Amino acid sequence: MIGDHVLAGYVHDAGGREAIDLAQAIVAVTGGRLSVAHVHAPDRPGAASEAQTVLEQAAALLEEEPAELHAQEGRSVGRGLTALAGRIGADVIVVGSPEGGAHGRIGVGAAADHLLHSATEAVMLAPSGYGARDGLDRITVMYVRRPQCDEAVVRAAVAAERLGVPLRLVTLCLGEDPERLRDDQALAIRLALESADLPSEDVTAELAEGADVAAAMDDVAWADGELLVCASSEDAAAHRVFLGEVALKVLRAAPCPVTVLPRGYF
Repeated sequence: MIGDHVLAGYVHDAGGREAIDLAQAIVAVTGGRLSVAHVHAPDRPGAASEAQTVLEQAAALLEEEPAELHAQEGRSVGRGLTALAGRIGADVIVVGSPEGGAHGRIGVGAAADHLLHSATEAVMLAPSGYGARDGLDRITVMYVRRPQCDEAVVRAAVAAERLGVPLRLVTLCLGEDPERLRDDQALAIRLALESADLPSEDVTAELAEGADVAAAMDDVAWADGELLVCASSEDAAAHRVFLGEVALKVLRAAPCPVTVLPRGYF
């Protein structure tokens, strides 16, 4: 189950606050554990002390939310978060968007870029301006017929059943034969229903049509409490995240939090 142990990467800026808000929203619906980490350079004098100060700021944002706080050494934020996640058993790493990006859209900073191309855990990104939400309304899987996406459908179906939310499959249609894509979606719907005890009316599929990825993403409606799930590329090493070119465009155009699963995430 994605979200059994959530690790939020925190820095003292808007992106850090968004990461904590999203991480809290996830553990609120999954009942999972929450950890918050600040990564500092291993060889800079005073860095460890500064990290503790930053974590105190994070604790103030958490208010009464129970969480483990970690000051983690790392040559980069992405490397530090990945190392810590492996050590503490976190199954998803949450990061925010850099300041200055488009409101409501995900920005990919250096830490997110590293995680999206090498993390061993699922990676979840909060859009710029993300605030605390009550509950989860729907899980959407960005679907194209290939093994990694079928894996994502299975994982998302199990999560949707446990959380009591509907599951939607969205496929980009950028000039392809829509009937073939609908046939692929029908097979994926069957896979979802076989993988979890979901009512058939709670598993739906839509084609997102447009001249490009951004236009196609605007062609479908998005719920306030939406979570978009993407699979890693076929180029990903086993049990690692690697986001392909099209999926990266999807992530940048998504108006909601996005989770990217490692290849072979079962």
